[in-house]
Parts: sequence; C-alpha cells; structure tokens
Amino acid sequence: MIVDLNLQNKLVVVIGGGNEAEKRISSLLKQNCSILVISDSTSTKVNKLFKAKKIKLKKQKIQNIRFISEFKPHMIITTTNDKKLNHKIINAAKRKKIIAYSSDNPEESDFSNPAIIDFDNTIQIAIFTGGQSPAMSKKIKAKSEEALKELITKEDIAQIKIQKIARKFAKESIPSHTQRRECLRKIINDNEIDQLIKDGQIKDAEKRAITILRNWK
Repeated sequence: MIVDLNLQNKLVVVIGGGNEAEKRISSLLKQNCSILVISDSTSTKVNKLFKAKKIKLKKQKIQNIRFISEFKPHMIITTTNDKKLNHKIINAAKRKKIIAYSSDNPEESDFSNPAIIDFDNTIQIAIFTGGQSPAMSKKIKAKSEEALKELITKEDIAQIKIQKIARKFAKESIPSHTQRRECLRKIINDNEIDQLIKDGQIKDAEKRAITILRNWK
C-alpha cells in the first residue's frame, strides 16, 4: 500500500551526511518539514544545503541514542555505514513510536521509498515494487515519464491549483460537505474556466471559480 506521509512542520532527523543522506534529504525538501542532519562528516551538497538554510546540521559522531529523547523527531532516517548503529537507532525509534527508515535495511523500516515522477511539485506518481527491486522502480520510472508528459498537461496543473484555492474558499463559505463537492465539481467542469486556462489567463480563471462559489446556493 502506497501512503503519502504528511510531514509538514514536523521534524525529521537524518543520521549520516554522505551520498545516501543526500538522496533522502532531496526527497524531503518538498515536504515542508524541518530536516536535521546529525553527522561528524558531510558531503559538499549537504554542506551547501545547510549554508542555504534548507536544513539544520549538528556535527557530531553518533555514539548513543540520546538524541532521540533530546530532539523528539517525528521521523528518523539512518544512512550510516555502521549497520549495528543503524539497527540500534531503528529499534529505539520504534520503541518510542517514531517512524523509522534504514537505508541499508528496508525490511526493518516502517516505509519504503518509491521512484517518484513529479510534475511541477503538484502531481506525484509513484512507481513501487514493494521494496523488491528499487533498481527496477527507477527503470520503469524512466520508461513511464516521457509517456506521462504527453498525458498530463499544464492545463491539468493549473486546474489543480485553482481547485486548491476553490476548496479553501468553499470550506469558509459553504457549510455542507455535499454542496461543497457539487460546487467544486461544477468548477472543474466549467467550460469558461477551461478556456481561460488554455488561453493562459490563470488569474481570470481563479476569479471565475470564486464567482461560482460566491453565487452558489
């Protein structure tokens, strides 16, 4: 089962600062979460992310699991070359009901990382083999990406963003869930909004959506 974890405004601790840590950090940067890297050495890219204030960094060698009680993270990711240490951290995290992921042992982890096809930070499509073959996930992703680019258009992306605005406005102005759903369906099927989007008049399309909401009875 593929689940999209909500990590917004939550703390994720990454143990290790090498190439494997880079991969995990890259997948977290779009999640609007706080990322703390703990490692005695870090790669050039990790250092750049720290200097750009995209992550926090604590330079120290992990010798025990006290950091778990100190920082109380929502998630812990281990990426070190020390399998015994990774195992110790993962087990300690699980005892404290903290979501845990070990780069060297997916079987012990609470989740797996699918290969993600991303469209404008708005649509994400996961290619997942259940942890059986990450290499095949990446290969299938590469084969699928070009085909999906033909199917998912800029208009689709724009419509999603308009729906986000409309949903927020609808929650504030339409008390009934059923009525909100019907109104949002009307917006997504509105020919005038579709045409405005095709013409690149996104602001006008947004205004049209709000007008429909305001006039909804």
